[in-house]
Amino acid sequence: MSSDPAADAPSPRVAVVIVTHNTRADVLGCLDSLPAAGAHEVVVVDAGSTDGTVAAVRSAFPDVDVLALPNVGYGKGANAGVDRTSAPFVVVANADTRFAPRSLVQLAGVLADEPDVAAVGPLVRYPDGRHQASARRFPTLGQAAGHALLGLWWPRNPWTRSYRMLDEDPLAPRDVDWVSGCAVALRRDAFLDVGGFDPGYFMFVEDVDLGYRLRQAGWRVRFEPTAQVVHAVGASTGGARAAMVVAHARSLDRFYGRAYARGPGRLLRPFVRLGLALWVGLVLAWNRIVAVRSGRSTTGE
Repeated sequence: MSSDPAADAPSPRVAVVIVTHNTRADVLGCLDSLPAAGAHEVVVVDAGSTDGTVAAVRSAFPDVDVLALPNVGYGKGANAGVDRTSAPFVVVANADTRFAPRSLVQLAGVLADEPDVAAVGPLVRYPDGRHQASARRFPTLGQAAGHALLGLWWPRNPWTRSYRMLDEDPLAPRDVDWVSGCAVALRRDAFLDVGGFDPGYFMFVEDVDLGYRLRQAGWRVRFEPTAQVVHAVGASTGGARAAMVVAHARSLDRFYGRAYARGPGRLLRPFVRLGLALWVGLVLAWNRIVAVRSGRSTTGE
């Protein structure tokens, strides 16, 4: 028996909510990783899949609670999944994630030890081991413009580096403005206190918005790199990237209205919308060039 009382203490109860749309293989892989990670409750929210996800999960994981919904969007689906759980800490995750052993225990431990922390994000890596910039700052308008206009062609530009916190030590725990919704541990009371994810975001930016509202309510948001997750990125959006770029722009406009459109910021909103329209055109054109060069289509054609 261990002589360390902390090691002998029971792990904090943690639930996991996985939101999926036509990612059957991914969600099955994610579920495989959860027992060693420390999950106590698991809910899969299927948002209108047509690939047999619901039947596959129920067959392979009969103890998992499966909630079948229409394609209501990520935030609304996540809220419905959280409502099905009872643990004090809930990890909301994409289907294309894989959790390292004890990673859920480590995330829940931060929430248990620091009662003013509402959300904790793990260190996120691509499948090839590269680090994903999953812990970020709220950008200023200038940073947002620089990142949007130059990020595709000059990924290491100073505005993108600042927004993505690329000059910070990726292995250093720290407070941040927001963490990626691909895998985020949430304190149930704080999450419910701010109303959960804003269902007005169908996809994208709902994690930025949640971090903003938690910070505005006085909660802290943490990055905890001892917990690690692998994230494949884009599993549910790969076949409809043009539509997703437009959805991303709409979400950015919604967030601008919440965070920046005060006082003089209201006068700038028409110009921001014009800039977002320009950004959509540039991204779609760039994606098309990349697709032609690689022999792929970015719109699923």
